[in-house]
Amino acid sequence: MNNTKKNSILSKDGVSYLIPFILITFCFALWGFANDITNPMVKAFSKIFRMSVTDGALVQVAFYGGYFAMAFPAAIFIRKFSYKAGVLMGLGLYAIGAFLFFPAMLMGFYYPFLIAYFILTCGLSFLETSCNPYILSMGSEESATRRLNFAQCFNPMGSLLGMYVAMNFIQNRLNPMDTLERIELSEAEFEAVKSSDLNVLITPYLIIGAVILVMLILIRLVKMPKNHDQSHSINFIPTIKRIFSIHNYREGVIAQFFYVGAQIMCWTFIIQYGTRLFMADGMEEQAAEVLSQKFNIVAMIIFCISRFICTFILKYLNPGLLLKILAIVACVFTCGVIAFQNILGMYCLVGISACMSLMFPTIYGIALRGMGDDAKFGAAGLIMAILGGSVLPPLQASIIDLQTIWNIPAVNVSFILPFICFVVIAIYGHRAYLRMKFDKKI
Repeated sequence: MNNTKKNSILSKDGVSYLIPFILITFCFALWGFANDITNPMVKAFSKIFRMSVTDGALVQVAFYGGYFAMAFPAAIFIRKFSYKAGVLMGLGLYAIGAFLFFPAMLMGFYYPFLIAYFILTCGLSFLETSCNPYILSMGSEESATRRLNFAQCFNPMGSLLGMYVAMNFIQNRLNPMDTLERIELSEAEFEAVKSSDLNVLITPYLIIGAVILVMLILIRLVKMPKNHDQSHSINFIPTIKRIFSIHNYREGVIAQFFYVGAQIMCWTFIIQYGTRLFMADGMEEQAAEVLSQKFNIVAMIIFCISRFICTFILKYLNPGLLLKILAIVACVFTCGVIAFQNILGMYCLVGISACMSLMFPTIYGIALRGMGDDAKFGAAGLIMAILGGSVLPPLQASIIDLQTIWNIPAVNVSFILPFICFVVIAIYGHRAYLRMKFDKKI
């Protein structure tokens, strides 16, 4: 009984990590907010600057570029100093990127905004590389994956807030003129409209920048644990060789690549899927898009609720086994998305979010299990796997552009890619489960 108290989900050997856990968990919501306020900005910037969708999509290139470029530099920084230093650096870069929206607005050009996004997401890369393994270290190893799942529950809450702010405080307040109407404006009229729209767009970023600064000061002042901060030597190449020799980790990076790809595909192309479905029922395109976005928000809410439920189930079920079960269920739902050409297909697509809720933190927890100080570099590889979110969706988009395949809507067929992703994740869950059973026997 005393042992249980000493090693609860938020304590170890009688030391409570409650306050540090709360502060670091709040950071999960902060980067969720940044992720989901950014997605609609592709279309917003295209309109504001009278650009093509391709040019507008450079927002996502800058966004994922910051994540990818900074993951291993962040790991080296954290190894040299500490998890707390990594969190503070991440918050600092996040705030700088957000505040850079103001000079970018004054300049009135597109590319300064891309620089601001890149710096902002360099901060997010620092945060994710620091916070995920830091949460894993705040208690016993047995409860680490459950603890990370609980912390990750607050990430979709930030995402929902980001979606709400983007929709109500940016999209709904921009000038309603479309790109074609803006092209017909005189230069003076266009500059006036652009200036007004940029003022609307930057306000939420300046506010979140101020919130980030408050968090930075708070974490700086609070005494934080130094879990797994034993070694400060870099030893980059030997450490990389060591961690990639571990099956759970090596396969975990691959599984994470496919998971993030599946998540972005399911949440991005629900709009195309729903638009085709509802227009086939006689709805106008704009109304069909709006209704599809509402289904997307419902999917996010289900994702959020399911993460709490899965965190509870992990108390009784092996993480690898639960990961495998949910990946198989996701495969079944994806088959429904492909096969049904009515509202049932949309229900299946929303249902996939319930299965995905567990996947990112559980793959993360399994992959870093037992790594100790090496988790700092291990976390970087798993954050770089977020690249799957920019590699796989364009492949699905190229299938959707075909319109029809074998007399089936191409958007339905395109979900074969998320299906393959979930098969990879199911295999990883199965192999991780078998390894954990074998380790227990030893």
